[in-house]
Amino acid sequence: MAHPFLSEEWMTAARAIREQYSSEVPPIETVLRINQVIQDVPFGDGEVQSFLDTSSGSVVMELGSLDEPDVTITTDYDTAKALFVDQDPAIAMQAFMNGKVKIQGDMMKLMAMQTSIPSNDFTEKIAAEIKDITA
Repeated sequence: MAHPFLSEEWMTAARAIREQYSSEVPPIETVLRINQVIQDVPFGDGEVQSFLDTSSGSVVMELGSLDEPDVTITTDYDTAKALFVDQDPAIAMQAFMNGKVKIQGDMMKLMAMQTSIPSNDFTEKIAAEIKDITA
């Protein structure tokens, strides 16, 4: 069943997918703590705050915000969905160049994210399953 990206239901389903494969995914050695402010959300009050944290050695993405993030990313819903669900690096660069993505904090850590999150068949399976549950 598909859920709107970043809704409570989507977060619950995405967390379950990540947990299902957690023993099969290589650990992440780089600590990244990213707050995300997503605007123009088509549900709720129009804005969602979420975070991504790798300090445990795996990807943790939840609603809310971290007290001391390395980076805060602010963007619109459609751009966030393209970045995090479709994982299209060309869209990420274009959105940044067009001012659709605002970044505060340690840009070097954010850039490190592109190469520090290991990939294998299971990480690709996780990404595909999360894409399947996203409306």
